[in-house]
Amino acid sequence: FPAPVLLVLRYNTSTFGPGESRMSHPALRQLRALSFFDDISTLDSSLLDWLMLEDSMTRRFEGFCERVTVDMLFEGFVGPEALEEEGEFLPDEPRYWLREILLCGDGVPWLVGRTLVPESTLCGPELALQQLGTTPLGRYLFTSSTLTRDFIQPGRSDELWGRRSLLRLSGKPLLLTELFLPASPLYGEEK
Repeated sequence: FPAPVLLVLRYNTSTFGPGESRMSHPALRQLRALSFFDDISTLDSSLLDWLMLEDSMTRRFEGFCERVTVDMLFEGFVGPEALEEEGEFLPDEPRYWLREILLCGDGVPWLVGRTLVPESTLCGPELALQQLGTTPLGRYLFTSSTLTRDFIQPGRSDELWGRRSLLRLSGKPLLLTELFLPASPLYGEEK
């Protein structure tokens, strides 16, 4: 008999108003509305410096504030119905670990992030992805010698910029989508 499975769902209820659900958070709605670019040749170089950054965004943000923190919006297993178009980048599985956060600089939300991890990725050292809590994802990912990136794809939702990346740890995939919120230093450097 297989071992019992522990289902973990973590919500930060202080983030939501009365009657709101996880998907009704305005930053998550805008993140889900990102339209992605195939051709980036017309984008400004200072904007591309942020959007195509291959290093840790957490580390980049740390150069603009005293302290980078995470406000947890949601963390737990979801079914394939939660993936929408993201499913084309990940293997077809019955469950995915979903982590949705606000990344803040000195307490001000600068970025909303959505990480989808196939359950098959969560073995060996990658089990730590389920235990990050309020640790920024970049602090974990960029300490791994097995991290590779298949692509970065910039996108836009109204006036806000974002990106998605297919990353691999020991060859195992995870999809990270990020939306830069209005207070983000990206907009201070955008020309």
